[in-house]
Amino acid sequence: MAKKSWIARNEKRKKTVEKYAKKRKELKEAGDFESLQKLPRDASPTRIRQRCSLTGRSRGYVGKFGISRIKFRELASVGKIPGVKKASW
Repeated sequence: MAKKSWIARNEKRKKTVEKYAKKRKELKEAGDFESLQKLPRDASPTRIRQRCSLTGRSRGYVGKFGISRIKFRELASVGKIPGVKKASW
């Protein structure tokens, strides 16, 4: 389980990105890069880290399902993820 502070910080970044999204788009289209630099650093969408929705793990993130590879394997082998089954050949 990831530290609660890391998860909270990432959620705060998501809110900041959402708050400044419109303004960033307008400044980019206008080509006003000096004003763009004056915005908060966390307003950039690249600052958001993708994390597992169950554990908060940042590495091994499976984007289609929104969970980490470890939780994905656990849930898939129990049959909790619809449409996913263990491969056998």
